[in-house]
Amino acid sequence: MKHRSKHLTGDELLAMLAALSNPHRLRIIAALRVGGRNYISQLARELGISRPLLHLHVQKLQDAGLVVSRTEFSADGKALNYIEVADFDYALTPDLIAAAVASLGNDHHD
Repeated sequence: MKHRSKHLTGDELLAMLAALSNPHRLRIIAALRVGGRNYISQLARELGISRPLLHLHVQKLQDAGLVVSRTEFSADGKALNYIEVADFDYALTPDLIAAAVASLGNDHHD
């Protein structure tokens, strides 16, 4: 998923900021950025968290467009769910926020 030239909607900005507001999710992105793509079981071991918890965090990151997952099969037929960082590059600026706010739906209130 490539976001480089795409303008964020208000909902996308909120999802991205919410996804990045958790230290586990920041660690997931950092580990994938440094170590490259990885599969769920191995990444959970490396980060010292359970697979169910990792799945939960990966889903939040995936919903925000920050990571992508692919299921691949090993030579012995085992399904492996690989996760990698999506290609994104945003500069959080007042202009980006103003443009995103203009597209917010009425269902977002404090």
